[in-house]
Amino acid sequence: MSNPVYLALDLPRLDAAKELAVRVKAHVGGIKLGMEFFYAHGAHGVHEIAHATGLPIFLDLKLHDIPNTVAGAMQAIHVLEPAIVTVHAGGGRAMLEDAKAAAGEKCKVIGVTMLTSLDARDLSATGVEGTPHDHVMRLTELAHRSGLDGVVCSGEEVAAVHAQWKDGVFVVPGLRLPGSSVGDQKRVVTPRQARDDGASVLVIGRPISRAEDPLAAAREIEATL
Repeated sequence: MSNPVYLALDLPRLDAAKELAVRVKAHVGGIKLGMEFFYAHGAHGVHEIAHATGLPIFLDLKLHDIPNTVAGAMQAIHVLEPAIVTVHAGGGRAMLEDAKAAAGEKCKVIGVTMLTSLDARDLSATGVEGTPHDHVMRLTELAHRSGLDGVVCSGEEVAAVHAQWKDGVFVVPGLRLPGSSVGDQKRVVTPRQARDDGASVLVIGRPISRAEDPLAAAREIEATL
């Protein structure tokens, strides 16, 4: 894609979200709507943002349940015509296969490997052995074998993931500009580094949405790519 940036639009007010999306739409490639937005505004909110911007919609819902429930959820959101939907790769092969089968041909189903807010200590606390890199690579292989279109991983792993899976779609969140606050993220890189390492989609939220001038921030990020 010409512009890999998807604006993470997780604002609680629909009017404010729509205003921001319209303001920067010429400098992003798509809009990412996560759980906070979707639970607040539902299908109506998705339609409003899609209509206002004309951009592809990435529903970052991180579905994770028994296979039948996830397949049903995929069928329910199919009418929204999302370009991308996320599921947790840790849900297992049957869940991943059923999610992909229910999504339809035009929707990319992407497996979330390890949240960028987690590090090695967090993995150990949940009983997962090995490093974050090991964990991401295991789940990437599972997602690939299960027929998914790609994975979500941090910028620290995307080069290795890209080397393992040449034609996948690789979504990298937790991106920050040099010198900016990392907030609750623990494994971050710059948008340019992630793109150079093989990222297909760059999810960027706070560096744009919380900037004093969101339009200028979006332009600045686009220029670095």
